[in-house]
Parts: sequence; structure tokens; C-alpha cells
Amino acid sequence: MPTLNRNGVNIYYEAHGSGPTMLLTHGFSATAEMWKANLAAVSQKYRVIVWDMRGHGRSDYPEDTADYSEALTIGDMAALLDAHGAESAIIGGHSLGGFMTLAFHATHPTRCKALMLFDTGPGYKKDEARAGWNKRAETMARTYETKGLAALGRSAEVLACSHRSAEGLARAARGMLAQRDARVINSLETIKIPTLVLVGSRDEMYFAATDYMTSKTPGAKKVVITDAGHAANIDQPEAFNREVLDFLAQASL
Repeated sequence: MPTLNRNGVNIYYEAHGSGPTMLLTHGFSATAEMWKANLAAVSQKYRVIVWDMRGHGRSDYPEDTADYSEALTIGDMAALLDAHGAESAIIGGHSLGGFMTLAFHATHPTRCKALMLFDTGPGYKKDEARAGWNKRAETMARTYETKGLAALGRSAEVLACSHRSAEGLARAARGMLAQRDARVINSLETIKIPTLVLVGSRDEMYFAATDYMTSKTPGAKKVVITDAGHAANIDQPEAFNREVLDFLAQASL
């Protein structure tokens, strides 16, 4: 089982195919397993790295909440690229992974060849809205602490994945899902590389965020996947794979 040791925290990853490097990051409470239906098609032209974030799946579940943060996640992403000799890559992610994709670009813009944002949002400019999001994250953390893995629910991306315990998810909710400032949303207008913003036609919660990111990101391409929910890549894998590959072809990547 390939892992990357980050100051004592083992990060699970897989690399598929060959070609230009692509790093895909899953959403909160999912794992690298959520990309299973996409790897065969995309890895024909790209070296696709998928991984489990801290507190998820086959990665370690540190006991200290300080070991979970946006900054550490960005560091994990950079270390994965380093381990594969990739100075820059196509960076993509789903939900929380999409937010971390934007955070990675805000920190390491020269390491990004293109961005792919799937069923996600850029965070909040207003403190009040961010506080509301963080309150939901804290509620989620407490639910995992009291109900364990039974709190996962039955969404498509969750059903495709597995975890060893709910304790890491609770800490990840507090340290990684919760947001601290408006840095990421304020960075949208600085993006100067090809950007795909994709959403499922039934993922109504992310319609406004999709439109906002598309309008604020120079040259961004918006795609709606018909008859798909929050995990468009799982609900409609063939349509998702086609849109991703078409986008990258148009970007000459």
C-alpha cells in the first residue's frame, strides 16, 4: 500500500497511467475510491494521482486536531506532486477537495497547469456566512463523535468509500471542513489558467457557487452534467469523463 510520510502522518495514494500529471482530491467523508469509475478513461492520457486526505480512508487518523488544517492539506498535495517529480500538474477536486484545489492554487499558482472544480464552492466573503458554515461543520463533527460511522449517510460518494473509524472525520470536520477566512474566494480573479467548473444538474446546493466561480474566474468553462447529483463523476461517469477529457484537449494539456 503506497503511503507518503508527512511528519509522522502516513498519507495513502495511488498513481494510475502515464502522461501529464493530474492530482484529484476527494470530498469530505469520501476517499480516493470515489474516482474508481473515472480512472480507466482518464489515465489513458494522464498520470492520475488520487489520495485519501487525513482522517479519511486508508490514510492516518492523527489524534491531535492541530494535525488537520487547510495548510497541512495543501502541504500534503504539494508533497504528493514532489514524490512523483511533478513541478506542476492539473489540479482537480470534488466538494471539499475542490475547495482545497482552489486553496492550493492560491498558495502555489505556478504549480497548477489547470484547475477542475467539481460540485464545490469557493467559501465565503462575509464572516456571518462563514460562521454559519462552520456551525454546520461543528455539528457534523459532534454527530460523528456520537453516532460513529453510522453518521456517514448514503450519498453516492460515501457509499463508494470506506473508513476505519469516525474519529478522524470528526477532527477533519473541525480542522479542514471549517473555514478561517476569505482568502480562497478572493483568489478567484487571480486565476489565469484553464478552469473547468462542473456541477450535477440535481446538485442544487452548489448552483449558486458554480455560477459565482464561473463569473469570477477569467475564462472559466461551466459544465452541467445531466441527471447527476453531488457526485457527478459517479452518477454519470461516461459524461463526466468525456467533459474532463474534452476540457483538457481544448486546453492543449
